[in-house]
Amino acid sequence: MVKQLEPRSRTRPKPSMAILIMLAGVGAMAMNVFLPSLPGMTTYFETTPAKVQLSISLFLAFNAVFQLIIGPLSDRFGRRPVLLISLLIFCIATLASIFATTIEFFLFCRVFQAAVVAGMILSRTAVRDMYDTREAASVIGYVTMGMALVPMIAPSVGGFLDSAFGWQGGFWALFLFGSFVLFLTYIGFGETNEHQTQSVTAQFHAYPELFGARRFWAYVIAASTASGAFFAYLGGAPFVGAQVFDLPVDRVGLFLSTPAIGYALGNFISGRFSVRFGINMMILWGTILAVLGLGLNLFLFAVANPGPWVFFGLIIAMGLGNGMCLPNAMTGMMSVRPHLAGSASGIGGAIMTAGGALLSLLAAAVIDIENGAVSLLLIMTICSAIPLLAVGYILRREQTHPDLQS
Repeated sequence: MVKQLEPRSRTRPKPSMAILIMLAGVGAMAMNVFLPSLPGMTTYFETTPAKVQLSISLFLAFNAVFQLIIGPLSDRFGRRPVLLISLLIFCIATLASIFATTIEFFLFCRVFQAAVVAGMILSRTAVRDMYDTREAASVIGYVTMGMALVPMIAPSVGGFLDSAFGWQGGFWALFLFGSFVLFLTYIGFGETNEHQTQSVTAQFHAYPELFGARRFWAYVIAASTASGAFFAYLGGAPFVGAQVFDLPVDRVGLFLSTPAIGYALGNFISGRFSVRFGINMMILWGTILAVLGLGLNLFLFAVANPGPWVFFGLIIAMGLGNGMCLPNAMTGMMSVRPHLAGSASGIGGAIMTAGGALLSLLAAAVIDIENGAVSLLLIMTICSAIPLLAVGYILRREQTHPDLQS
């Protein structure tokens, strides 16, 4: 079946910026459109908040599993067929989840919804296929800037859909958007992988070459811990908004979108300046901004309780820093061994989301009404500071090993 798809895909144009943005955006929407509905889903399924919370952590965990498979398969068979199959699985699982009558079946559907991660990792891999390192970082910055509009509006849209149609409203929106992206990918995503490997086995045999590159791991650590702060936010912020600040569900949805404001701006800065200043300096500056914003937020809530506007407002700084750090760190991990770009994207993305699943569970477990904001901000600040060590190592190796082969 793959051999039948390949010649036909060559007649199609390379993917446009709009398609790349929507491929990344549908995965982001699947992550957070239903967050305001978590309390209502707890009541609907007659279960506990902890069990409904698994809809986030399981989704993240299987995101990681699918990325380990999707990356090598796309290096072997091409980006296009892997995208089409993954999006089809996502649409079927989303439709099934709407009609779930038990929390167990709903969580089963969420596992297969995680196949949508193909859109996120292969959109950036396709960019790396078409551009060199600095240009790729710039283009990925613009792609993720457009994609950031989805998490910016998805929680608020999800909150309004929940008020009008119940928790299923957000999943109907997911199904329709996913089906539209599947159609666009079929007609408008020509194959970008012009150097497909001979076999999946050969692809796995090349892993030691990638795993032995220390710069690859430094970029992975930078990306994983920076995104880990955001995943911790996803796990803890709905509780902080509803229980600590006593906000209604639609207001929680609006406030949850604040990091995306900063993320979109950070992506624009990446798109504008990555070519000029290089990916490593963009990671460094982005990390410093995130730590300063979160550190100030932590200090304010450690000595007082300034309220939701301060809490969510300063979270914008984390989004800004991540918008500068993540496109460049992800480009870095794919550029260490360009012929293994798909595998590098998949492995790095798997580590990012596996760590995110753990951090979302940790955030949900440690916060309570008395210290919820402080505990969450402490976790996020520590996560955001670690990329400073990783990029420091990379910059030192740039000076001592100009060839940068490891």
